[in-house]
Amino acid sequence: MNVVDASDAASVWSIPEPKFIDVLDSDAQTLAEHVATCEAVLDTLPPRPGRDTSQQRLAEAAFAASRSARRGFLALHTDAVYDVLTEGRSRYVRLPNLVQAAAERFPGLVPTPAQMASERVFIQAERDGREIDQAIFCGAVLRSRVVGTHLIDAMLMPTPRAEQLLGDFRATGRVELKSVHIERRGHVAHVTFRNAHCLNAEDNQLIADMETAVDLVLLEDRVSVGVLRGGEVEHPRYQGRRVFSAGINLKDLRSGAISFVDFLMGRELGYIHKMSRGLLTEPAGVMASDRFTQKSWIGAVDSFAIGGGMQLLLVLDRVIAEEEAFFSLPAAEEGIVPGLGNLRLTRLTGARFARQVILGGRRIRMTDPEAALVCDDIVPAKDLDETVERAARELGAPAVAANRRMLNLAEEPLDHFREYLAEFAVTQAARAYSADVLSKVEKRWQRSQSRA
Repeated sequence: MNVVDASDAASVWSIPEPKFIDVLDSDAQTLAEHVATCEAVLDTLPPRPGRDTSQQRLAEAAFAASRSARRGFLALHTDAVYDVLTEGRSRYVRLPNLVQAAAERFPGLVPTPAQMASERVFIQAERDGREIDQAIFCGAVLRSRVVGTHLIDAMLMPTPRAEQLLGDFRATGRVELKSVHIERRGHVAHVTFRNAHCLNAEDNQLIADMETAVDLVLLEDRVSVGVLRGGEVEHPRYQGRRVFSAGINLKDLRSGAISFVDFLMGRELGYIHKMSRGLLTEPAGVMASDRFTQKSWIGAVDSFAIGGGMQLLLVLDRVIAEEEAFFSLPAAEEGIVPGLGNLRLTRLTGARFARQVILGGRRIRMTDPEAALVCDDIVPAKDLDETVERAARELGAPAVAANRRMLNLAEEPLDHFREYLAEFAVTQAARAYSADVLSKVEKRWQRSQSRA
């Protein structure tokens, strides 16, 4: 490989800005050629860990040039690109498949699978952040009311994995996934997190398993209520105790095992949104009540709900916690955006208190008066099961489903959700590769290694 030295660092600045003419095929070719030129510069450089300061500046300039071109192209052609990839919106394509199809059909628009694979051999801090380029595409699609809404519908449909497992679930009332267990008891489906090795923290596997579990609950006609609860964990401090969730697995984030498409976007467009808005089972239906299958959800919180665990509680119909538990959204400490917590917490607690939690890192203990803003029932640990059973009976009443649907429509209109998520996509991807986040994650990992 020919390594570029500092004297060549200005060469990328001579790459002319692409001139788009608002004709899809012509502009797609222009984009492909421009990005190929930027990639040719990157090909002369060593991988990021081996670059000197001048080489890194050159790489950053090349990425900036290609990203600017992508934004310009998408500003003109987002809807047309989406229509090509979905055959005029006649097919519902899930986000991971949509991104892959975009890489194949429109070279340079998003990274290729080979480019993504080449990044995965490095930890997060040693990557160039090609997921940011995926985020530019996702954000553009979601900003469009027409195609963004279609993508949201695609992500609200049952997953093929759930459809394959549905027969077994109906026959046995149980499904064991790698990190989640589902069990039907009467009209209630109990979904238990089983990521015992990491305090039920969220990782790529848990997100995939949770979407499958939520689909199964929503597809099973005999179920009217779902209950989420953390299983027992292995951590010495909580050995043998249940824990709801420790949020995002920061070790996986440090290693680069947290996927932008599958995790950061997949959880918001997938299982969490399905619990809130319902499962899209009749795409051709006219009214939301005809198109979506919805059910009530209860969260039973043992020990704590941190980060993504607390975010999850914000879409549930009933939250029940043991009196020693606490909730938190440690966004300021981690440096990333707490999912849709910024959108949803404010309407529950008011703006001032939400800022204390999200910007100031305030924990909500069940002994705090403010706990009533985010939790319905606070009980001794020994009474948690009985309280959950009583809530499940109440939420299984026939009129509940219709009323929860109307409440959710009023609280979070689809366009409001879509517009927020469009900005979240770009912001979260940038934060995941920012220097302060990477530094904090590295320090946490080093502390955990020293304790081990």
